[in-house]
Amino acid sequence: MKKIALILALAALVVVNLSVHYVVVRWDMTDDKRYSISVPTQQLLKELQAPLQVSILLDGELNAGFLRLKRATEEMVSEIGVYAGNGVEMVVAKQQDMANLEPTVIHERTHKGQTAQTTVYPYALVKYGERTKLVSLLKNQRGLSGEENLNRSIENLEYAFVEAIRSLTQKEVKKVAFLEGHGELDERYVYDLTQALAQYYQVDRGVLGLEVGVLDDYQVVIIADPQEAFSETDKYILDQYLMQGGRILWVVNGVRFSDDYLSSQGATPIVALDLNINDMLFRYGARINHVLVQDLQCLPVPVDVSKDAAQPNWQPMPWTYAPLLLTSQTSPVTRNVAQVNAALASSVDMVGGEDGIHKEVLLATSSNSKTTGVPARVDLSFGVEDEQSFRYTFIPVALSLEGVFTSLYAYQLPPKQIVNQHPTRKQSVLTRQIVVAAGSAIRNEWQQGRPLPLGYDRYTQMQFGNRDFMVNAVLYLADEEGWMNLRQKEIRLRMINDQRARQSRVTAQVVSIVIPLLILGCLGITFTWIRRRKYVK
Repeated sequence: MKKIALILALAALVVVNLSVHYVVVRWDMTDDKRYSISVPTQQLLKELQAPLQVSILLDGELNAGFLRLKRATEEMVSEIGVYAGNGVEMVVAKQQDMANLEPTVIHERTHKGQTAQTTVYPYALVKYGERTKLVSLLKNQRGLSGEENLNRSIENLEYAFVEAIRSLTQKEVKKVAFLEGHGELDERYVYDLTQALAQYYQVDRGVLGLEVGVLDDYQVVIIADPQEAFSETDKYILDQYLMQGGRILWVVNGVRFSDDYLSSQGATPIVALDLNINDMLFRYGARINHVLVQDLQCLPVPVDVSKDAAQPNWQPMPWTYAPLLLTSQTSPVTRNVAQVNAALASSVDMVGGEDGIHKEVLLATSSNSKTTGVPARVDLSFGVEDEQSFRYTFIPVALSLEGVFTSLYAYQLPPKQIVNQHPTRKQSVLTRQIVVAAGSAIRNEWQQGRPLPLGYDRYTQMQFGNRDFMVNAVLYLADEEGWMNLRQKEIRLRMINDQRARQSRVTAQVVSIVIPLLILGCLGITFTWIRRRKYVK
């Protein structure tokens, strides 16, 4: 019987070992599931036809925060390798891989009070077949601490790698289009956004014409700061495109002004901008107001405060007409996105509370803001005269709308000029649109013949979140599988107070080293005394 039991035990041990070798059993015991990847990601990885190569460029003399980011990246790559059909090969980063990359310079103070500077490359290279994709590991958001930014970067790792893998494995390139014909921004002023979107889509531009269905091949239509009214035929084509499941990014101001006049004269008149789309947006659940948004949380502008014209004295002054908009942390479009710079913006309201449309605020002012009606005159030298008047809080400037929309033409005939092959659709399928009441939020500036990054302010030399917001908006609108939801992953930050840790260092050493030694010493002395009492006569 003993031999039989031993044989059965050995057989069971062999079976368990083979099962462990061939069957992956993983148990993430963390409350925020930081070491788990989503089921859609697992399915995507299982369908890979070739092995992945990943080179992590984040290396060298790293501080504790960046070491944590590196370990989290390595753990994510390892987790990807578990489910990837052909595995993942981690390769050593080469110096030439960093040649055209912008490094991150870390300035920090040591515990001795000295300043240390370290240069790191927070990137990874993902190679699939003959194609390579750069993955940015670090997400910097203005106003947050280094630890908070690193934590948000770790939260974003799965989405960053999944987006890279999807881009590398995508067989059919989807298309998006910038609309023309209504005084929209010229191609040069959306150059940076176009280049960013070209990494994911084929980007086209064009006018609508008279044929319904001209937009059917496009995942998203972008309307970038139009200045001329939409005709009824244009509205009908856009409406029916939406009814068919199309997605629209509306970047539309509620006021009209002159950039050239503002730059040359230092002031510009502001009037209401009527684009003949208010009835459309109202039907869909949004209303753009003919007002200017002002905010105490704003960009400064250089103002000559000298009384002598021959000796100008330029000083930075807050310009409340250039608010720095807060981003919602509950939407995948704006989560972990820095503040958005939006000069001369309008506000947008939610309407139609019983229409079944899910509405969410994406961008809003701070808790110290107000609106100004039009017509008005805006002066660059205008300072803050009365802070008490900035009593409104979180005025919405951008909304996302999702649901089944009712057509503007559900109860009226289409325009006669329309070349329509099908009856008017009165209700849409489930679809999305985003409304941004700030045309400047999508516009990049130029300097010395070169385009500046979208969201870059020349005066403060700061980069805001405009590009990330606009790219995320298009990705979200085009996302039919729910990949953008990965951006909502949350890892709780458990901060260590470095100063307190240093202050309690001696106490910790005493508790962990001295006290155990004293206890052991006391036990040894007691034991020796008992033995002597017992055995020594």
